[in-house]
Amino acid sequence: MVRKTHLGNAYVWTGAAFVLFVLISIIVKVGGASEFDSSVISVVQGWENPGLTHAMEWFSWLGSTLVVIVIAVLILIFLAFVLGHRKELLLFVAVMGGAPLLNVILKSLFQRERPVIHRLAEEGGFSFPSGHSMAAFALYGILTYLLWRHVRSRTGRTLLVAIASLIVISIGISRIYLGVHYPSDILGGYSASGVWLGLMIGAFRKFIRPS
Repeated sequence: MVRKTHLGNAYVWTGAAFVLFVLISIIVKVGGASEFDSSVISVVQGWENPGLTHAMEWFSWLGSTLVVIVIAVLILIFLAFVLGHRKELLLFVAVMGGAPLLNVILKSLFQRERPVIHRLAEEGGFSFPSGHSMAAFALYGILTYLLWRHVRSRTGRTLLVAIASLIVISIGISRIYLGVHYPSDILGGYSASGVWLGLMIGAFRKFIRPS
């Protein structure tokens, strides 16, 4: 019963993430996100100052491909040799390997051009959904999931979720601040990655580690 409840919960929030991604995708495709994007960009870029720009550049760097790969490898080592995870490594690799591939596929389908207003950084490629947001959500989402059972206290678990959420949100905001993504790109990245993460966790709990 407990296992079925966990699987049911995973499927519920995976379904919710899928519905959210579909809605965002439709709105973006028909051009209905312009007012929302412009409003949020105006607020976020209105915070601009040298110190915050440095911080946003750091968060953006934290979500870059090379840095995510390095962090992922270090986490794999930690999970395997410190926490003794074995089967969970398959889940981690599936999540981290599939998220960027899914991002490439989705970007090629939507082919949305990046914003051209007030760029503080340069970035090539298409805009929707955000690759940084997808990678960050996948990395810190799966890390939170795998560390959850090692943290016994409610305070510790709350802190774990809060730290992971803060990093993911900060990386997303940094992409808006630097002018390389629309806010809808960020939300699309979070929801797309949420779908992938949920599917992989559901498959893991059903077929690899059902106990």
